[in-house]
Amino acid sequence: MKIASSAGRAPGRPAIAAAIAILVVVWAVNFIAAKIGLRHLPPLAMASFRVVLAGAVMVPVYFCCLRLSAFAEAADLRRRGFALGDFWTFLYLGFFGVTINQMCFTIGLYFTPVSHSAVIVGLGPIYILLLAVLLRLERARAHKVVGMLIALAGVAVLASENGISVHSLSIEGDAITMAGSLGFAIYVVLGKRVAEKYDTLTMTTFNHFAGALIVLPAAIHEIWALSSARLWHQPWRAWAAVAYMAVFSSALAYVFYFWLLRYLEASQLAAFTYLLPVLATILGILWLGERGSWSQLLGGLMALGGVYWIESSRAPVVNANTVP
Repeated sequence: MKIASSAGRAPGRPAIAAAIAILVVVWAVNFIAAKIGLRHLPPLAMASFRVVLAGAVMVPVYFCCLRLSAFAEAADLRRRGFALGDFWTFLYLGFFGVTINQMCFTIGLYFTPVSHSAVIVGLGPIYILLLAVLLRLERARAHKVVGMLIALAGVAVLASENGISVHSLSIEGDAITMAGSLGFAIYVVLGKRVAEKYDTLTMTTFNHFAGALIVLPAAIHEIWALSSARLWHQPWRAWAAVAYMAVFSSALAYVFYFWLLRYLEASQLAAFTYLLPVLATILGILWLGERGSWSQLLGGLMALGGVYWIESSRAPVVNANTVP
């Protein structure tokens, strides 16, 4: 493993490997936590509570990280202050990268198995490539088109597992999950234009906070709809799931992920996060009792194989992995 140069002393290979392993496990368990929480809370409530809590948690995380030398750029930017245009940037990035991405991920998972959701989320580079081609940032070469067709064929195999029908809950869940991943792809493309202006801690914090403000009315509505009696008598597993998704999978994992990017190329980190769909599917079978099938295996292998086919010949221009 080649560690990219960065400011300060880079950690050793064992530390990097351990950090990647922890990150993959945290995000794989995120699928399980969402499924457990959705057994007790309505999808909109679960999704909105997660986003609002993550935005609230990022504020103290931000101020704590400002004291660390690794986030000196964020401290310098805060001392200089923000302009009005900065808040507009955080607002639209938070809308796509947090509100659309995380809301659709949670709601979509209510209707579809973990195995489907994990593979669709793992197709992040495909969504990035589609947008890059549409915006003429990249050319649709034959190698990329072949990989895209293989990946999309894999998704079709997954979708047809229980029969193709517009009334199928799994189809609806897959579509909602894909919409969330497309939202994150838009976030990556738009964020690339301002990447030189903002450091990763500032982007992560203010994007999450903006996303939380956008979702706050929905969260308040869900609290009102559930009524105080039903809301506070939810089992501890429901609130533990919300807390896990907000604190670990959103706030801390985002900061952790971008810390790793200081020492690894995006393509190197992406190669390890391809393990995410595999681990999430295994956990779904073992922990939730979901049924595996040969069509799931075939569809997943085709989808992730198509992604690998594209990424193996593609220069790492932007980080193309969707964050669940």
